[in-house]
Amino acid sequence: MIATIQYKSRKLKIDLSLPLDLSIPITGKSTNVNAWYLDPPKITPEVMDGEIISVANGAVVNFNTISFNPHSHGTHTETVGHITEEMYSINQHLKQFFFLAEVVTVAPEKLGDDYVISRKQLQFALGNKKRDAIVIRTMPNTREKFSRQYSNTNPTYLLEDAADYLKNKDIKHLLIDLPSVDKEQDGGDLLAHNAFWNTSGKLRLDATITEFIYVSNKIKDGKYMLNLQIAPFENDASPSKPILYKIIG
Repeated sequence: MIATIQYKSRKLKIDLSLPLDLSIPITGKSTNVNAWYLDPPKITPEVMDGEIISVANGAVVNFNTISFNPHSHGTHTETVGHITEEMYSINQHLKQFFFLAEVVTVAPEKLGDDYVISRKQLQFALGNKKRDAIVIRTMPNTREKFSRQYSNTNPTYLLEDAADYLKNKDIKHLLIDLPSVDKEQDGGDLLAHNAFWNTSGKLRLDATITEFIYVSNKIKDGKYMLNLQIAPFENDASPSKPILYKIIG
């Protein structure tokens, strides 16, 4: 399934039969990845008139209700509506779904008691490349990222000037394998979110941040086509399924 994409003045070929999934799924287990001090998500069959609606319990269908928070429980994509009084729906503002992306691997730097991603690191990784999206893989990169409980662990985050650099590079879509681009406890400043979405000026309503991805070690740094898939929630954020496609040739 070879597709040819006309991207600006170039023709890029990808194999649609070889997707590289960056998403962490939502499960109903206590080992589900988690942040922001919430209980695990719940996936349970509905009960009607005392009857459990599942095939295993004699019903003709499975009829589960799912309770989760997109920001806490898996891969999600968000708009500036995440931090503004006005609600900007991801379903209304993400209208294009294929982007030229660069995968970069970063070893976070020590800064006091924190580990951070700096502007200098991103400048080195991107150089003069012009991309719609950046996919940031942090080291160490283990499968623990599928089940880690991040609350009260002060995870790695982006420095404000790193997010500002991405904004000035006109990176529209920032994807990262952390629960947030900002520090877990920062007094509500949300410096990286605000810098990336330019909340002090003209809001970047078409820009998104995707958190809680996982980039397999089998995926090499470099250029890919990104298909950023969301569920159609009228909300600031939605569970999402980012897919990379290697560019052929």
